[in-house]
Amino acid sequence: MSPPDVATPGFVTQSHPTEVTDRTSEWRELARIAFVVLAAVAVWFRVEAWENIRERRMTMELSMAIALLAALAIGEFFTALVITAFVLVAEVLEGLTVERGRRAIRELLDFLPPTATVRRTSGPREIPLSQVKVGDIVLVEPGERIAADGEVRSGRSFVDQATITGESTPIEKSAGDTVFAGTINQAGALEISAQRLGRDTSFGKIIETVEKAERSRAPVQKTADRYAGYLVYFALACAALTFAITRDARSTISVIIVAGACGIAAGTPLAVLGAIGRAARTGAIIKGGRYLEALWAVDTVAFDKTGTITVGAPEVREVRPFGGIGQRDVLEAAAIAERRSEHPLGAAIVQRAESLGLSRIEPDSFDYTPGRGVVARLASEIILTGNRALLIEHGISNGALDGLQLGRTRDALSEVVVARGRRFLGSILIADALRPEAAAAVRTLKDMNIHTILLTGDARTVADAIGAEAGVDEVKSELLPDQKVDVVRQLAASGRIVAMVGDGVNDAPALVEASVGIAMGSGTDVARDSADIVLLGNDLSKFVDTVLIARRARSIIRFNFAGTIVVDAVGVGLAAFGFLNPLLAAFIHVASELGFILNSARLLPGRQAAR
Repeated sequence: MSPPDVATPGFVTQSHPTEVTDRTSEWRELARIAFVVLAAVAVWFRVEAWENIRERRMTMELSMAIALLAALAIGEFFTALVITAFVLVAEVLEGLTVERGRRAIRELLDFLPPTATVRRTSGPREIPLSQVKVGDIVLVEPGERIAADGEVRSGRSFVDQATITGESTPIEKSAGDTVFAGTINQAGALEISAQRLGRDTSFGKIIETVEKAERSRAPVQKTADRYAGYLVYFALACAALTFAITRDARSTISVIIVAGACGIAAGTPLAVLGAIGRAARTGAIIKGGRYLEALWAVDTVAFDKTGTITVGAPEVREVRPFGGIGQRDVLEAAAIAERRSEHPLGAAIVQRAESLGLSRIEPDSFDYTPGRGVVARLASEIILTGNRALLIEHGISNGALDGLQLGRTRDALSEVVVARGRRFLGSILIADALRPEAAAAVRTLKDMNIHTILLTGDARTVADAIGAEAGVDEVKSELLPDQKVDVVRQLAASGRIVAMVGDGVNDAPALVEASVGIAMGSGTDVARDSADIVLLGNDLSKFVDTVLIARRARSIIRFNFAGTIVVDAVGVGLAAFGFLNPLLAAFIHVASELGFILNSARLLPGRQAAR
């Protein structure tokens, strides 16, 4: 009789139907996920890699596409799936980081109010800013932001114009004064006639300039793209060599995957974007990436004197008549000649004459020669005001001038000599104080191994005194505007990279000639063609901060370049010898890429609450 059938312990002769169903379900779910991810990467491949093939550009997108296709070809489906997920995550995070940089620049527009209160026949109405029209009367209460550039019709208040002019002290405004959009009304109520709106305002021009700069490409970005292509060729060559020697498809794929150039290709424009945005928040409008790149390489800074190193608000300190002429006669003649002048020294003379109640006579003719002075005509008389060279050119006795002593040069007094009807009348001594931050700014530049030069048309004694007080390395005095250009040109010819800092008007030719021209002024001058960078306000510390930002951008970009090369070299070596599988190679690729992008993102300006 046969023994009964007994199941041997530890063995299952038949699978349970539920277990089979569960496994099938899991595989179906994984298949769905794989389909979605691969569909996403197919779109990415079509948009990124295929475009690169058509344009014959070797990029990381194309090399990763090659690696994915190779993984699929040898049946590494899970590897291809994970690599795809890594790549898509990296793409998304990169996009979010770049968008954050662009958003930081757009947030500058938050300084414009979304609505404005305008006067209508039925009374005041609050309407969206987009509906305000030129000519509308805009009502601005204390604490509100002004919505448009315009003219004050009624009211009196103090307005904080720091966002436009950089002035730290609120400016008093009353009927007839100009106000700017984005500034803050502090004290009383104002009624303003809107003259410019939106993008046409001074603040709108600032935003437009920054956005245009953000879209521009610096030379270093083109270099980054070129080196990224070289790294891809390097990775493909190493992969081909690896396969030829080892015949190991997994190691070959790992070599292609681990090499990443996105730290260069994506990190470089992000660093430039961040630096431009951070500089804008500081109060410096950089008009393009190439000017940022020029600024970080600058080794020489040339300063104009009046209004740049000095305050630009000179005052008459002393009047020295000659040959029995009265002080009032000297001042009156000089004031007549300088009545139409825009030079700060001329304005100081006119202001002193008016404070003494001297007659406000307009000259019949007026001619200003930069670096010399003014030749004016009143009736049959010629009045000369300027430096000694001007009087000598017009035949005024050199003996009288030789007997004139400037006096206390340690006070950096500028001398204006005066003649009327071919007779020497005397001289006026004018002082212009050094900017309070000038010496500290020059000292910081010198700490960065930047050579500093003072360029001025003033006499040597005056220029030397100001230069010594500011602490500059070199002083060049008695220069005409074209001679300032010659100095900048000679410096460039000697191999120096020169930044010229001035007001952008009298020294415009020198600003254009320099490697990078910086105009100190206000947001109303942001479109000035002669300036590559415009400082909002006459504060030299903003210029120094901008140089520091530019150099920080350079350091970050250099670190990204060096780091990418090191990671790629080590990674390719490890992958070629079989120490990295495709998954680990993908992780290293994505992690290093994100690390370099986040390194560049450190330059992005943080959020700034509207005041």
